[in-house]
Amino acid sequence: MEGSGVPDEPVSDGAARASADSEGADSPANGRGDESGELATEGSRGIPRVPRQHRFSVWDGTQDPLGDDADALFDRLSEDVFHGWDFETALRRLLSQGWRDRDGRKFSGLEELMERLRKQRQKQLERYSLDNVFKDIEEKLDNVLRLERHGIDERLKNATDGSAQRILERVAKKRREHLDNLPREPGGAIRELQGYEFMDQRAEQAFQKLLEEIKQNVVNTYFKQMSEQMGQMSQQDISALREMARDLNALVRQKLEGVPDAQLQHNYEDFLKKWGSMFPDAPATFDEFLAQLAAQMARMDSLMQSLSPEQRHQLEEMISATFGDPDLQAQLAELMGGLELLSDRRHLGQRYSFFGNEQLPFDEAMGVMDRLQSIEELERGLRGMYRGEPLDDATEEALRDVLGDNAARDLSRLQRMTDQLEQRGLVERDDEGMRLTARGLRRIGQKALGDLFARLRRDRFGDHPISRHGQGGEREEDTKPYEFGDVFDLDVRETLMNAVRRDADGGDGSDLRVEGTPAPASNRTIQPPPGSPPPSGLSPQLRSVPRLSPEDFVVHRSDTLTRSATVLMLDMSRSMPLRGYFYAAKKVALALDSLIRSAYPRDTLHIIGFSDLAREIKPAALPHLSVNEYVYGTNMQHGLMLARRLLARDPGENKQIIIVSDGEPTAHIENGRPVFFYPPLPETFHKTLLEVKRCTRENIVINTFMLESNHHLVQFVNQMTRLNRGRAFFISPDRLGDYVLVDYVSSKRGAA
Repeated sequence: MEGSGVPDEPVSDGAARASADSEGADSPANGRGDESGELATEGSRGIPRVPRQHRFSVWDGTQDPLGDDADALFDRLSEDVFHGWDFETALRRLLSQGWRDRDGRKFSGLEELMERLRKQRQKQLERYSLDNVFKDIEEKLDNVLRLERHGIDERLKNATDGSAQRILERVAKKRREHLDNLPREPGGAIRELQGYEFMDQRAEQAFQKLLEEIKQNVVNTYFKQMSEQMGQMSQQDISALREMARDLNALVRQKLEGVPDAQLQHNYEDFLKKWGSMFPDAPATFDEFLAQLAAQMARMDSLMQSLSPEQRHQLEEMISATFGDPDLQAQLAELMGGLELLSDRRHLGQRYSFFGNEQLPFDEAMGVMDRLQSIEELERGLRGMYRGEPLDDATEEALRDVLGDNAARDLSRLQRMTDQLEQRGLVERDDEGMRLTARGLRRIGQKALGDLFARLRRDRFGDHPISRHGQGGEREEDTKPYEFGDVFDLDVRETLMNAVRRDADGGDGSDLRVEGTPAPASNRTIQPPPGSPPPSGLSPQLRSVPRLSPEDFVVHRSDTLTRSATVLMLDMSRSMPLRGYFYAAKKVALALDSLIRSAYPRDTLHIIGFSDLAREIKPAALPHLSVNEYVYGTNMQHGLMLARRLLARDPGENKQIIIVSDGEPTAHIENGRPVFFYPPLPETFHKTLLEVKRCTRENIVINTFMLESNHHLVQFVNQMTRLNRGRAFFISPDRLGDYVLVDYVSSKRGAA
């Protein structure tokens, strides 16, 4: 293997096992080979087999094992949960800030992408101005008038007959007066020229071209696909547009009136049968069609809102004069109003304040509005990812057009990451966003448990003696590799078979002992009894006994019949997060819950959080657990009262309370309300110790894990242990998990 790399094609563990099984089925070791079969047979006598070869290649950037990244990201989310974040906030934080992958590459988060979109929008607003949005139309109208005046002069100049010239002069005078008295606004001028009889053909053609451009721009604003299909709009096309708008408004009214979706979809399909030629790329569903229309009409609404009142009036007048069809305008206005009612926003579009110097003509202004609307829709789509809303390919392409390929890649990575978490069953989507599943909860608990036990393997300390009632373990049919701490109920057959397989795969049969050193008992030869038949395939004189290795040992799983009921009391007072202790306490709660669910399913764990008052916390709520830094008080009395009630309902004989705190009690219950005072009142100590006595009478053991060790705290804890005969540990937060988990496991062994 040259350098470091990865296999050409990533293979999962399950696929690797399947591949190995299939190779074993057809291998020479099963009697289906020729020359290689001899090699395998000799290998059983001590000659090693040729090892399987794997081909590696250098990382080229195309391999993208997102599964590993998804695991690493979920572990990062778990760490945020341990530090006091709820899971939804931790996930939102990850989506917002982005992350770096294993190669150190930075992937932008949603907040960075939205900030870049905001800068793009600001760049457009700082560049353009709408002060002269109708200037191009005014210039084209001026050109029409210039051509007409020049044409009139040419007609008069070319007139030769005297009487005809006098008549032509009278007509020309009226035409000039008409042109001189045209309104200054483009809309009024267009309306007056609609009934004007041009004397110059070029002027008339230029005016008709201007009208066509305005019509195309307006229709393109409402129905983009339609303008592409219609081309030059005749009066017949405008009539068809009016009828289509009327039918579409009928569908919108049905939507507003609450017509069932199935009936509405059927009516929409009938609509497409009639008007489908105008919408060649119409979506399959009516809701998608309405969303598409709303996005298109938002451009015109945004332009209208961004114009001054005078400009808005001019635009309305110009559209009215251009189409000359009040019924069509009414239908389009009704359609926009209906879409606004269906929208969750007050207006379809948005007002933009342009303050640049580059003047925008009308047609280009619509293009800028289109870009700004695209940015708005992208921002809404990115914000929707916080709520678990999926993004389509069109959103990714739109982001690529606005921000470039790298931004689209980062967005795709975010989407794939959330999809992977959902496909693995770690999160699920609902109306409020992405939520942690039961499997995700177990995964977080296993992460906490794995972190703490990894430390135990590095730094193990002694067990704590304890006395409990209970029966021993009952053997199960399943077996497992031996791990330190397991009951040594050995499965001899599987153990020896593991040694034989290992010896056959990797052993060379050689004895590397120093000369004169006796062979170990596990590797000595056994002489067969006289007269006994030799084992098949072996020499009649010798038979080799494999050497056992620690990894060969297999033990039976055992189901501990002892039932324990435990209440874990977590201090959630203000001092815990301020001193940085809440991280350790929450991680221990998650780890202990995972340990009991996986190793001791018959046990019961209740979790209580206490500050000024105590409350029960369900295991499913642990990842979302946080503290209120504005609540004062450490009310152990109320926590012990609630713990006794929970344990009284549990049938288990072995009952214990585990208290995790950083200080003595500073609050108690009086007349049903919490009373807080610092330094603690003697009455607070008295009432708390009274609850300790009640727990002792009910055979409930209280084990206390204190994260501080001041004089008053030590005195109080000593009083508790004398009354209850439990144990007390004064430890640092980084060792809290070690002590709690080892103490719990030790109590189970003691009970068995």
